[in-house]
Amino acid sequence: MSTVAYLEDGPSVLSLYEGFFAGGARILHTAVVRALDATTPQRHSVLSLSDRVQREFTAQRISSDNSYRRLTAAGVPVRALRRTPTGPITASQLKRVEQSVAKADVVLSLKEQPLTVLGRVGTSGTPLITCLHRSDPEHQGAGVQELMDLDRAGLLTAAVCCAESTQRAYHEATGIPLERLPVFPNGVDLHKFSTDAELRTSKRAELGVSGEEPVVMIAARFDEMKNIPLFVRAARRFVQEHPDAHLVMCGAGMTADNPAFAQLIAEELGAWPALETNLHALGIQSQMAPLYNAADLITLTSAFGEAAPLCLLEGMACGAVPVTTPVGDAPAMVGDPRLVASFDPAEMAESWKAAFAQREEHFERIFRNRQRLSEQRLFDAYARLIKESADSALIPVAV
Repeated sequence: MSTVAYLEDGPSVLSLYEGFFAGGARILHTAVVRALDATTPQRHSVLSLSDRVQREFTAQRISSDNSYRRLTAAGVPVRALRRTPTGPITASQLKRVEQSVAKADVVLSLKEQPLTVLGRVGTSGTPLITCLHRSDPEHQGAGVQELMDLDRAGLLTAAVCCAESTQRAYHEATGIPLERLPVFPNGVDLHKFSTDAELRTSKRAELGVSGEEPVVMIAARFDEMKNIPLFVRAARRFVQEHPDAHLVMCGAGMTADNPAFAQLIAEELGAWPALETNLHALGIQSQMAPLYNAADLITLTSAFGEAAPLCLLEGMACGAVPVTTPVGDAPAMVGDPRLVASFDPAEMAESWKAAFAQREEHFERIFRNRQRLSEQRLFDAYARLIKESADSALIPVAV
C-alpha cells in the first residue's frame, strides 16, 4: 500500500508551550502561530504543558492569559495539561504529548523548557525546531542539556535564535553548529503598535499627567533578571530634577500586593511627595499600546539574560524613546549609544534626563527607520523554515 503526504493542504505544526504566562517570548510566538495559521497553508495548534503558574506573587491561569485568548479567538486549537510547570507529569499526560507529537508534521518548542518532556516521549521522527529567546543558557535549567542531547541524536532540525546574542551564547554553550542556529530577529505589529496623538492625550489624562511632565515606563516582571531595583533607584534620582514626573510600572509582581515590590518602593521613593499620585504600579496589562503612547521613555534595566526585548520594540513603535542597559541585542536595537546606560543608578538617571531632553531628535530617527521594527520578516522566515522542514521529512511513496 502506498502512503502519501499531501502538503498542498499544508503541514500540521504543533507548538509546545511550557505554560501560558505573561512574557515577551509567549507574546511573540503566539503572533507567529496566529499569522502563519491565517496566512499560509500551514495548520497550527498549541499544546501547553501546564494550565496554571504562580510567578512573581501573581497567580496566572491559562483562561485569563492574553496569548491564550488571542490564539483561541483566531481559531487556533489550544490544549493544556492539568498541572503546573514544576509539578509531576503523569503517564497518561506523557502519552497525550507523545500522541500529539506523532500526529504533527513539524514540532516547535517555545524555548528549551518543553524539551525535558519531549526527551521522555521522543519525537517520533517529527522535525523539531526549538525557538530560543534568551542569551543566558546557563540559567535555563535541564532544557539546555536536553537540547544538546536531541542535537547529538540527530533529532534537532534547528534552534531559531531571536538575536545575535542568543546565537553566540547557545553556540558556545552547546556546540550546535551556527547553520542550525539561524537568527530570526524579533519584530512587532506596526498596525497595533503605532503613534497615536489622540491615544497619547487620553491616556496621559487618565494617568493624571498634565502638560509635558515626563512619563518613564518599564514593562517587566518583578524578577532578579529584570533588575527592578535599578529602575527604582534611578527613578529616585530622576524625580529630584523632575518632581512632577510619572512612573509607569507594568508586569507580573509590579503591584503593592507583592511585599518585596512594596518594600522597595517605600525604601527608595517614600520621600517623593508625588508618590501616591504619580507612581502607577499596574501589574499585568493586556492593552499595552495606550501606555507606550503615553510614555516619553521606555526603559530596560535588566542585568542579564535579555536577547531582543519586545518591550523596547513595542515602545519604540509607539513613539517612546528607549533607554537600556547593555544586555543582549538591546544596544543595537535602540541604535544610539546615548541610549545605553550602565548598571549604575546615577548614570541611568542621567541617561533618562538626556533622552527626555533630546526626545524629539530620537523620535525622528526611530520614526525614519520604523519599518525595521516590523514582524513580517520574522513571519516569513518561520514560514520558510517550517515548510523546508516538513518537505525534508516527506516519506517516499512505497511501491
